[in-house]
Amino acid sequence: MLLCASDRYLAGTSFGIRTETMRITSLGHILPVTDRYVRPVLYTHVGGLATLPREEAKEKFISAVLPAVLIARHELETLRSQLLTLKRSRTWNHADSVLYARASLRFKAKSIDALIAKVGTMPNSVVLAQAAVESGWGQSRIFLEGNNLFGIWSFDPKEPRLAAGSTRGKRVIWLRAYEDIAESIVSYVEILSTSHAFQKLREARAHTSDPYDLLPYLRNFSERRGAYTRQLKYMIRQNDLTRFDHYELDPEFLYERSPWQKNLE
Repeated sequence: MLLCASDRYLAGTSFGIRTETMRITSLGHILPVTDRYVRPVLYTHVGGLATLPREEAKEKFISAVLPAVLIARHELETLRSQLLTLKRSRTWNHADSVLYARASLRFKAKSIDALIAKVGTMPNSVVLAQAAVESGWGQSRIFLEGNNLFGIWSFDPKEPRLAAGSTRGKRVIWLRAYEDIAESIVSYVEILSTSHAFQKLREARAHTSDPYDLLPYLRNFSERRGAYTRQLKYMIRQNDLTRFDHYELDPEFLYERSPWQKNLE
């Protein structure tokens, strides 16, 4: 087990997250998720799940992935809160303008209102269900080698990526590789927030956080369309994933930064 601590700073806010990155050499190192408050540990190289009984493997997978889901959620919800503050502000300083410019480019938005509408998250149960389906409960090679939970494609030869095991005709399919699972989840949410295929999802997400109401709008995530969303619904119900929708990061690992720390960013 290799464990290291780091601070994930949230630009423009007074809070950071003390995360730990843990390279797994034994599945026993994965901390079980037992209550509402989850320790922000980022696991890597989560191999060996196939050796466990099915239900135990599922629980280990959830315990490994949920902290990353919550870290990604916290960062995105913080950004949205910052943007709402900017919208209410009469004047912006340089840091405000930089924050807005970077977020607009990242989420492909042309106004503050459009940007706020695009920055959002999904219920924990939906993210866990998609992660389980797309990674085969953490047993896919792309997840094990590249922390890619959702089979997200890569079109940029300059970014870290892996060749998929299949091709389309003579075309090699490249898939993104990430430093940690949280990066994969943020990338997944960015796709849902920017792709025209998920415009209806974004509209629905603004009015409800009910996972079952949102599932039909994910049909474009897979070529299987309706069969895919039905599988997600079954996955959520069979594994009672909605029990995790109220889970959040342990506040003991959130901290307020001093002014000099903010100025260093």
